[in-house]
Amino acid sequence: MSKMAAEHISHPYWPRDLHIPSYIENERSMFEIVTFLFSVSGLLVLLAWTLTGCCVSGERLSSWRRLALCWFTVCGFIHGVIEGWFSLYYSIIPGDQSFLSQLWKEYSKGDSRYVIADNFTVCMETVTACLWGPFSLWIVVAFLYNRPYRFVLQLIVSLGQLYGAVLYFYTEHRDGYMHSEYGHPIYFWFYFVFMNVLWIVIPFILIVDSWCQLSSSQASADQRVRKHKSK
Repeated sequence: MSKMAAEHISHPYWPRDLHIPSYIENERSMFEIVTFLFSVSGLLVLLAWTLTGCCVSGERLSSWRRLALCWFTVCGFIHGVIEGWFSLYYSIIPGDQSFLSQLWKEYSKGDSRYVIADNFTVCMETVTACLWGPFSLWIVVAFLYNRPYRFVLQLIVSLGQLYGAVLYFYTEHRDGYMHSEYGHPIYFWFYFVFMNVLWIVIPFILIVDSWCQLSSSQASADQRVRKHKSK
């Protein structure tokens, strides 16, 4: 990169020659933004944990199930509000100073595809916000009221989350991890890797859980049919 070209780069994103003419530097610090995200997530976990401790359907939920519902409550917030914001305002985020736009500009230091409105991220986040956000909250309600379709919903949403996360990592891998400072402890390992690998590990566990629950229910139904036919 020439000295003259470098002097015209006024943003913190990678690759360093990325052209973002509308970019305005954040007014808020990384600490403020990250603290907000984890504080709200923590409050939602406490709220969900308290709510799921009530016997709404007359049946107490296990600690494992309550933790799973805490996860889906946080997912409802992240998918519906934060990713929903991106899906609506992705075109103005680089120059916008609204809090959620600043959050996305901060996160984009780990993946600049979000600050340039990359086609994949826009499409993926729009689907995620419109489907997995509301569905995540529906799962919480379905478990609280012991609805028969609750594990079907859990399977659908978890598969969608896993599929989206795999595509997210795989598309960036094919691009050679060019949208972040490769190996950076915060921007690459924390923002890009850690904060997204959660949507691979946890949904995978919940898919296995749904598989076991639905298979057990089907086995019981098959057994009842066999007993009925043998009479």
